Amino acid sequence: MIRIAVANQKGGVGKTTSAINLGTALAATGKRVLLIDLDPQGNASTGLGITQAQRSTSSYNVLIDQAPVEDGVVATGVPRLDILPGTVDLSGAEIELVELEQRTHRLHRALDAAPPRWDIALIDCPPSLGLLTINAMVAADSLMVPLQCEFFALEGLSQLLTTVERIRARFNPSLSIIGVALTMYDRRNRLTEQVSADVRAVLGKVVFDTVIPRNVRLSEAPSHGLPALIYDHRCSGSQAYIALARELIARLPRASGEAAA
Repeated sequence: MIRIAVANQKGGVGKTTSAINLGTALAATGKRVLLIDLDPQGNASTGLGITQAQRSTSSYNVLIDQAPVEDGVVATGVPRLDILPGTVDLSGAEIELVELEQRTHRLHRALDAAPPRWDIALIDCPPSLGLLTINAMVAADSLMVPLQCEFFALEGLSQLLTTVERIRARFNPSLSIIGVALTMYDRRNRLTEQVSADVRAVLGKVVFDTVIPRNVRLSEAPSHGLPALIYDHRCSGSQAYIALARELIARLPRASGEAAA
């Protein structure tokens, strides 16, 4: 199972939207996908229509060894897309994990013990660089970074890349960056174009060619408990995520260790 952490320490950058819609697009290609919701807000779970009653066993229980991965997995309305839901209990996990053995490797160990039911795991991280995100990076083969086209984007990215280097040095030397996805792109805004140019100048081919536009339908879809690709597959946001999924699939050998980042 290829494991990809979707992370950025800034909130509101389209991280969860990217995880949901990429998971849906990958499942549409025939891949069996597991989405792991590590965000205490549980937005990925809500965005896929998972009720609170369906979250009796969650990623929190898996992290603190109360349950194996397969006990918490819930089938979504999207064929071949399952989710390990997140709950508000995760907000206390940062404190609880400090006192546990191998606190940085809890998710890695749980996924190693999981049955071989899925081809790809997408891990939706919280908007911070705490122990939950570190667990995701230690467990992952690679990292995908959604990056909002705004003034402080490069500053936040620099902090994230520093964290990645530390994770490589101490815990997971094979962690690669599979790509940076520019989100909330507005061609009418000159700042958007400038940020895009700056990011591409710094990171080069690591940045995906596809950009995710600002799109009302992308924002509406979670309130209906649906991925945008199902809510309105013809909108510009959905079409962009389909294109991004194609690029991601083309890079997957790097995530599985066949080529280094």
